Amino acid sequence: MEKVRVALYARCSTLDKGQDPELQLVPLREYCQRRGFAIAGEYVDNGISGTKERRPQLDRLMDAARKRQIDLILVWKLDRFGRSLRQLVVTLEELSSLGIGFISYQDNLDLTTAQGRLMFHIIGAMAEFERELIRERVKAGLENARRKGRRLGRKPIPPIDHKKIIGVYLLDKSQSIRNIAKKTNMNYGTVNKTLSFFRDRKIDVEGFPVQQHHC
Repeated sequence: MEKVRVALYARCSTLDKGQDPELQLVPLREYCQRRGFAIAGEYVDNGISGTKERRPQLDRLMDAARKRQIDLILVWKLDRFGRSLRQLVVTLEELSSLGIGFISYQDNLDLTTAQGRLMFHIIGAMAEFERELIRERVKAGLENARRKGRRLGRKPIPPIDHKKIIGVYLLDKSQSIRNIAKKTNMNYGTVNKTLSFFRDRKIDVEGFPVQQHHC
């Protein structure tokens, strides 16, 4: 029979506190030797926090899994592999759909066994419970803010006073757009678009009432 092709994954959060990925890899190698597994590759993210969205070596590992270049992933501990409970469950579900086994050495979690699969369902239920708790906390926070009269969402965009822009422009057509923006308390882009709109369509701006602005 062909040997099971195993990929080892290790991660250390920092480079300056004496953390060494070998402390994770050595027992994993010994485990493979005892089980008769063939190590197909070692993937190490060194000095990368578990909260990081992107981990180069983990991305390489998942790419190898999707290409069916490995049969099983072996990690030291679950918190070395997943950055959150939800992300862990999503990743393990993907590996299961690909037919890739997963073992967490320190957690005694082997998803190739019936007991391990049962544990995975428990982990999935915990992730769902965690999502519900977060959803309820957010909902309660929003309701509390509404009761206190706080405005939720983005600030409303104030209406653009095109007449004001044209009025300031007509007072002195030689002035810069930046100067008009400053006098009208509007941003450069808004002023530029307004003036360009009238110029491009050859609209007679002289018909706009000119107001005196004290800026």
